[in-house]
Amino acid sequence: MSDTAAPAPADGTPVLDLAAVGIGPFNLSLAALADTAGGFSFEAWDRRPVYDWHPGLMFDWAKLQVSFLADLVSLVRPDSRWSFLSYLADRDRMYPFYIAERFHMPRREYADYCAWAAHRMPGCTFGTEVERVEWDAARELWELTLRDTTSGAERTRLARNVVLGVGSEPVLPPALRDAGERVIHSAEHLHRVDGLIGDGVRDITVVGSGQSGAEVFLDLMRRQRDTGWAVTWLTRSWGFAPMDYSKLVLEYTTPEYMTYFHGLAPEVRDRLAASQWQLHKGISTETIDLIHDELYDHLLDGDRPPVRLLPATAVRAAEKTGDGVRLTLSHADTGTEATHETGAVIAATGYAPRRPECIAPLDTLVRWDEKGRYDVTPGHRVRTVPEVTGGLFVQNAEQHTHGVASPDLGIGAYRSAVILNAVAGREVFRLPRHTAFQTFSPR
Repeated sequence: MSDTAAPAPADGTPVLDLAAVGIGPFNLSLAALADTAGGFSFEAWDRRPVYDWHPGLMFDWAKLQVSFLADLVSLVRPDSRWSFLSYLADRDRMYPFYIAERFHMPRREYADYCAWAAHRMPGCTFGTEVERVEWDAARELWELTLRDTTSGAERTRLARNVVLGVGSEPVLPPALRDAGERVIHSAEHLHRVDGLIGDGVRDITVVGSGQSGAEVFLDLMRRQRDTGWAVTWLTRSWGFAPMDYSKLVLEYTTPEYMTYFHGLAPEVRDRLAASQWQLHKGISTETIDLIHDELYDHLLDGDRPPVRLLPATAVRAAEKTGDGVRLTLSHADTGTEATHETGAVIAATGYAPRRPECIAPLDTLVRWDEKGRYDVTPGHRVRTVPEVTGGLFVQNAEQHTHGVASPDLGIGAYRSAVILNAVAGREVFRLPRHTAFQTFSPR
């Protein structure tokens, strides 16, 4: 779409302005804005058969931790037909939502909203794996090899620009990786917890004190009357700390801070990212209150199996036993070590960006930083060797360059608009100019 865009091949092969790998919330936002603006030839593919968002943690009672305005489009194009309010109108829930006065929607409602959009959105195709992304230097275009996951049939598509939105993957720390099938990442919790009941597990340990760990612990406690298992919750952090939702702190998830953060030296960015953990790794105060209520009920019941909370306690080693897992624990304050026998471990140990296999052919064409991460411009474009003239963009793979806002749903529409403006070579979307009261740099 831009004035410098590569021309279409002489053989008449159709060329997309933008091809998206993966259909999570961020590339779905990209699709929605592209459809809203019109004029973009756009397609997105996902290997999953249908849209599904964090099904292993889809508790009925869990809420989204951002406002309903952090939908696919509203912070950039609130009049879009793909807004959350349009979804409510389509579902005939506008007045119930209005009367409920919910600023934070239930997580399952957000997932349903995204699925509603995904399966109506032009250009979004599920059940299709992007097997390879290659740079065609002769035609100055990206060539994507696609495979139908049902039939196995392959085809290719050409594109001037590619956006990678494959999301992150669950991570187990080294100490827990070789302790057997009774170590389960929290992302699989709801898929696996019933099996633990069937296996007769009598003791479960939750490792990690972020929002996922808190929700898993609460779910296990609520099941305790029926299952009879003991529950232990431990974290290496100093305590089970709340997420910081204070207004001026939330400005650190705005585009203005993102721009400031990108301008810092890489070592400063890494230090800041580690220090700002309460912006995205703490527990919502509402969840903490629910946990405390459940603990108080546990106290009143008197006859429930034991529940233990162990702060400042790290897992140093884990080994599979005949019917469970043996953990070696280290206490940060006293330096003492202890062993803990448990029937299963639910590891709420977070996620990490993943480099999709489909871009393996680009290893020598992409610029990587000293830690093997994408070298990303302020506009979310991956730097490449000069011969690559097509745009390669990333979504939610640039926390090291753009800060804690990168995985935040509230930045999704803004980032998608930045990318689409770059693809178009002009300001298709007017971006907000003022997003924070703070001035993050004195200059």
